Order: sequence, then C-alpha cells, then structure tokens
Amino acid sequence: MTESVDVVLIGGGIMSATLGTLLHELQPDWKIVAFERLSDVGQESSNPWNNAGTGHAALCELNYMPENGDGPLDPAKAISINEQFQQSRQFWSALVERGVLDAPSTFINSTPHMTFVRGEKDVAYLKKRYEVLKEQPLFAGIEYSEDSRVINQWAPLLMQKRRAGEPFAATRVPSGTDVDFGALTHQLFDHLAESGVEVRTDHEVRSLKRRKDGTWRVGYRNAIGRTPGQLDAKFVFVGAGGWALKLLQKSGIPEIRGYGVFPIGGQFLKTTNPAVVAQHKAKVYSQASVGAPPMSVPHLDARVVDGESSLLFGPFATFSPKFLKNGSMLDIVTQVRPHNLWPMLRVAFANPDLITYLLGELAKNHRKKVDSLRVFMPTAKDEDWTLIQAGQRAQVMKKDPKKGGILQFGTEVVAAEDGSIAGLLGASPGASTAVPIMLGLLKRCFPEQYPGWEPELRALIPTLGQTLNGDAAAAEASMSTTASALDLTA
Repeated sequence: MTESVDVVLIGGGIMSATLGTLLHELQPDWKIVAFERLSDVGQESSNPWNNAGTGHAALCELNYMPENGDGPLDPAKAISINEQFQQSRQFWSALVERGVLDAPSTFINSTPHMTFVRGEKDVAYLKKRYEVLKEQPLFAGIEYSEDSRVINQWAPLLMQKRRAGEPFAATRVPSGTDVDFGALTHQLFDHLAESGVEVRTDHEVRSLKRRKDGTWRVGYRNAIGRTPGQLDAKFVFVGAGGWALKLLQKSGIPEIRGYGVFPIGGQFLKTTNPAVVAQHKAKVYSQASVGAPPMSVPHLDARVVDGESSLLFGPFATFSPKFLKNGSMLDIVTQVRPHNLWPMLRVAFANPDLITYLLGELAKNHRKKVDSLRVFMPTAKDEDWTLIQAGQRAQVMKKDPKKGGILQFGTEVVAAEDGSIAGLLGASPGASTAVPIMLGLLKRCFPEQYPGWEPELRALIPTLGQTLNGDAAAAEASMSTTASALDLTA
C-alpha cells in the first residue's frame, strides 16, 4: 500500500525549511516529508558561499529604486522589500524565543549596508534617492555623504588611494545585517526532524502525477541504492531552485505553460587576510553594469560564516547549462516545450545587452576581476583574493501578451488552480523574503485553513497584515524589538 502524507516538500533549501516550519507550527498533527537529492540540506542556493547573505531590505540595492528619466524616484518597490524583510526578522525572532533556532549570532549579524557610487550622474541620483528614503520610517537612520573623510570612517578600503578630484558619494544604514542562510536552513530542518518531520536526504523526486482524488503521486529514487519509491500527498511544494521548473513541467499543471529559465552562474572574489578583513565592516553595493541583471550588481561584502570573518566581492557572471550547481548539462535543452520556445526566443532577441554582458564577464581572467574590485578598493592586491564558485541562478522567462516573452526579475510562485501544488521560480531577493513569500503561498493554497491559522501567525509575526512604513511608531517598535531579540547592535 502506498504511503500517504499531508505535505511533501521538494528541495532542502530555505524556502522548504520556512514553509515546513510554518506548517509544523500551525498544524503539528500533519505528516510532512521533505526530499533533498543531495546528502545534506542547504547545499545549493541557500549555502552561504552560493549567495551574498545580504539580508535584502533595499537599504543599499539601487535596482529596487531605478531612475525614471527626469521624473521623481518611486520608493514603492524598496519599501515593499523592506516590509517583507521585517516579517522575516519577526519570524526568526519568534523562533529564537521558542528555542527552534540557536543563538542569533549563528545565523545573523549586524553589518551596515552602504551604497557607493562614482561620477556626477550617479552621485546626483544617489543624493536624490537619499532625499526620498530619509523620509520613510523603515529607512530611518540612513546617512549620506560626499566627504571622503566621512566615507573613510564608514569603510576605509573604499577611500585608500582614491583618485583625487573624482566625484563620489555614499549612503549608509547602520542597521543592516549579514545572514547565513545555510546555517538558518540547517537549524530549521534540524528542528523539523527532531519534531517528527521526515527529512529524506539523498532522495531525488522523479515524477509528479495528479490522481483522480486530487492528491499527488510523488515518485522518487534513493540516490545511494537507486531504489525507487512513491507516496501520495495532499499538497506538494516544489522549492528545488532551478529544477522547480522541470518538476512543475512534469506535474502537467497548465499554470507552468509559457515559463522557461535561463541559468546564470556566479563567482566571487574572497579574502580571509585578517589585515584586509579588519578594515571593512559593511556591505557596499553600487550600480550594475549596462545589460547586467539585477542579481549581478557589484558589491563588497563583509561576511561571517561559521564564526569566520571574510570579504567577498562580485558577483562575476559565468555560464553553465545546468539549472543547479549539481544539475545536468542538458537542463537548458530539456526545459524546452512548444509553449515556452517562443517566449524564450523573444527574450533572447530583446536583451542583446545581457548577452554582451555575459560574454564580457566570461572573458575576464583573475587579474581583470581584481581590476573590477579595484574600482571599489583601489589598494586590492591580486594575491590576497581567490575565486570561489557561487550558486546557479535560474532567471525566469515568461510569456507576455504584448512582447511575446519577458525576463521576470525577483521570485514568483506558480500554483495550480486548486492549490494542491505550488513551486517557486526566480532568485534575489528570495531568501531574505522567504517568510512573506510562504505566507502568501499559505493564503493562496490553504484558503479554508488560513483564517483559523491567523491567531498563531500573529503570534509568530505580530505585525501581520499591517503596513509598517505608514506608521513611524510601529516601524520603530518592530525594528527595535527584533533587533533586541536577534542581538543586533547598530
């Protein structure tokens, strides 16, 4: 007789960990099984060396507030991202208090977020951005300077041997964070396993088939003995990174029609030289290169992983046809269907700058990459920095009624009409906004249960349903409470 469960989670990353934790807190009587094809959870996009760990709150990322010609800057997207990150902070705070998560310093640390730009045009833009954001309660405390002495105090490596007469400016938000999503993922799954949730590593889901009763027959294979198996689930979540597209295609749900993904790999320059690391205690973002996707905005980041401090600079785009670091060389081809071929071709035709950018990135050797770092850090030495391979990002392409096909930046939930299966496509700011993304999924896929869950959800996320940025007192109280609970000091 085939095993039956309430929920199947496919993929051992931060998204599945977050959804599994929410569901377990809301419905501890439900039987949940998680599948991860690798030998451990958190080894793909959630691995700390496969992402920047920025704790995206739009404090320093310019792509969330682009220029609009000569018109006023619109902070709506930046505010939205910040609102979402505050929900994640509240959720993590509640889990620390409940003993689900370990000491906060094991997964989150206070790290100022900065933006640094050069040239008169970008300086003018950054100042205009600052003038808009300083009025927003969620961005309280943002600072702006064009003074080299001030910026030198914030981040000395930016100013040492900087060319005289060059226009530059920076903003700084002391309350930014560095997040180790790998550690966070491990802790969430460890608690789930201790609480009765089955976390089956070395198990790859191979098929998804809807049954007549509306449940899903999930076919899988043990990666070690290659033993096949199957179970039936009332609800399936596909949080498998780039492979989510492939599995959703196998499910046959019509909602996935027209979607495709373009894989973009990444590399970072990394240093653990104590003399260098000690001089930089911030995450510093700048403007993206022409044609570069938002996930490729250059940044110089202070990182804390497993208690070790280091600096990362990048990312530098690479290309692989794989949808995951541990994917298949045939991924980019096997995704093609009659319904998504035209949208993907239209995206290729409409984005020559992206192709040019990728080719330019691929042509850079180690010295050229350190040269890019020297734009940020003029004193960078080739020998101090080594290249590390980051994660694969699956850039979403989707059907568009006007253009035929478009690139979809950010993350997107694709769910069946009956809510019995859902998957997540896309990339940044994904991990930082995992909690609100999963809250939206709960509301969409469990409409009958959601009203009864709201009291417990408000215990986990006190400002659920509220807009913090519209209430300065509420915004300050929320950020202060979570900063205290997470031991964050600005």
